[in-house]
Amino acid sequence: MDDADDMAQSLCPSQHIGGPCPTQGAMAMTVVKKIWTDEELMHLPHEGKAEVVDGELVLMTPAGLDSEDVGAALVSYLRPYVRRHNLGRVYTSQAGFRMPNGDVRSPDVSFVRMEKLPGGRSPQKFGEFPPDLAVEILAPEETPKDYARKVREYLVWGVTLVWLIDLNTRTVWVYRKERKPKRLSENDELDGEDVIPGFRLPVARLFE
Repeated sequence: MDDADDMAQSLCPSQHIGGPCPTQGAMAMTVVKKIWTDEELMHLPHEGKAEVVDGELVLMTPAGLDSEDVGAALVSYLRPYVRRHNLGRVYTSQAGFRMPNGDVRSPDVSFVRMEKLPGGRSPQKFGEFPPDLAVEILAPEETPKDYARKVREYLVWGVTLVWLIDLNTRTVWVYRKERKPKRLSENDELDGEDVIPGFRLPVARLFE
């Protein structure tokens, strides 16, 4: 086991290579740089989300219960609709998607259309394609600005629709390429648009 593998097993806020452990809002992270294969990432001894950003492994601490509650609520509405209409598959926060530059992103919730899935089935490894919908749920100390780079990466990569859920303001930001971002309040509805046709959900349902 090399030094990078040893470091991959350490958790914040203790330390990371090169200095103090960075943070993303209230979510602590450990950063390790090397070339990571699907097999290595899928067998990390880490209880939390892992992504690869600029070639660096980023280990994040488990999310708070409020974030997971909202994510579970969205999946509970989204998955039955998608399955009923045979539109594709819905994934939760541990699903990984490998970008063309080798980085790996794991949205909190994602949707992939059936035609992208080999034989209409979920791959055993990471998706080698962008999800059609990517959903990120902000940690308590985060703001939409903290996700500017990730949203931009998603859209450039080919993600059609991005939902950014802000627990503090109980709002959802909607992003599409070459379209002005839209902010939805609890009085508005999420719309699957052409990505998940016919799917509509009052924003307030996410926070019940």
